[in-house]
Amino acid sequence: MKIKFCGADRTVTGSQHLLEINGKKILLDCGLYQGKREEAYEINRNFLFDPREVHCVVLSHAHIDHSGNLPMLYSKGFEGSIYSTSATRDLCAIMLLDSAHIQEKDTEYVNKKRARQNLHPFKPLYRVEHAKHVMENFKTIDYRKKFFIEGFGDSVAVEFFDAGHILGSAMVVLEINENGKKFRFAFSGDIGRHNLPILRDPEFIGDCDYFISESTYGGRVHDKAVEMDKQLQGVLEEAVSRGGKTIVPAFSVGRTQEIIYALAMIFQRGDMAPFPVFVDSPLSARATDIFKIHPECYDKELMQLIHSGIDVFDLPFVNYIKDVEESKRLNSFKGPCMIISASGMAESGRILHHLKNNIENPATTILIVGFMGEHTLGRRLIESRGVPDARVKIFGEEYSVEAKVVVLNSFSAHADRDELRTYFDQFDRGRLQNIYLVHGELDQQEALMKNLKEMNFKDVLIPVKGQEEII
Repeated sequence: MKIKFCGADRTVTGSQHLLEINGKKILLDCGLYQGKREEAYEINRNFLFDPREVHCVVLSHAHIDHSGNLPMLYSKGFEGSIYSTSATRDLCAIMLLDSAHIQEKDTEYVNKKRARQNLHPFKPLYRVEHAKHVMENFKTIDYRKKFFIEGFGDSVAVEFFDAGHILGSAMVVLEINENGKKFRFAFSGDIGRHNLPILRDPEFIGDCDYFISESTYGGRVHDKAVEMDKQLQGVLEEAVSRGGKTIVPAFSVGRTQEIIYALAMIFQRGDMAPFPVFVDSPLSARATDIFKIHPECYDKELMQLIHSGIDVFDLPFVNYIKDVEESKRLNSFKGPCMIISASGMAESGRILHHLKNNIENPATTILIVGFMGEHTLGRRLIESRGVPDARVKIFGEEYSVEAKVVVLNSFSAHADRDELRTYFDQFDRGRLQNIYLVHGELDQQEALMKNLKEMNFKDVLIPVKGQEEII
């Protein structure tokens, strides 16, 4: 068996890991790399393998950095099955189409400016038709229901465990029999946190022999998830006192729903008077509808709220914006409000327009509630804090950062250093032969590797992109 690390290696985007078992290739995730536009375009269109040779994809979850390059894989000849949970499939049905639509529209917007500057036009990475076609390849499997991958006989059995990261997210365990050698190989996808609202806590996958693990926050400690409401309330009280808008770049799946849940708790307790909240993302509205039809992913607390008559996904103070003209009218909205919009790393979509129109207003609060990858606008906004005369580029034009930028890490859906240690502490040190750390920047990976070695895990590797390992 061979492993080839093809994405999310020493970075947090573009998750792709290629397994070759009994001469056939299985791809774990097919994520979109997010970063500098031209660099990302080249990375995303050039795979480190021939898509026509990939037998199937096993998908951990629907976030674009894990699923977003599936349409490109299809456009380059992939014809195999894509295995996922039912909720992941339903989310991908809207997210991949939305990704394609945004790429087409953003490219069209940028090309108008490039034409005026006599520059060559960009092409979208893929189109809506590619996203539609690749959805026909999905096959859904429930959590904890072992299945065999077609074409492998009984040599590869797969089981999904609840990762507690977003709706439908899974950790993947493959039981492999290759030439008489049997072993258990696991892939974490993204590991969630205990006590997050809406979702169940991450499951332990059981002992295994090899483990590809995320390491996003391998060296950092979050504020506790139970402090979400209190921290958010503090930020909003200050923002409301200044009379401005609170602009929130947020992933349409997971983070948007968690913010709404936290607002519901704050307003229901009477800790703060409700004010208008606009979810300006057609994708977020559709994703929230999908949350409603997957109660198998809910935790006990959410089920109790629903049974008590509180529908946190349909609150009177939350307005879902779908029409472009409605979105534009938010520019002239007077008074305090919150605008939640995608993309989560502020790299594309309507959030760019809201930032462009409000970033130079000192009354504005820009609230960061998730991880921002290197070279993204979200990361540049975080780095602008405390920097005199800071400026950022939006749609190729520079803007002064006059708004107040606030970061809340209690909303993170990724396990932090201590939570990862707790998860790893459940493994049998004698059995787990190799740990491969992916989906993290190098400083976080090195911190986690140091921690794991202190916990007596001996073989911990941080692969580089393109690296191959033989088992």
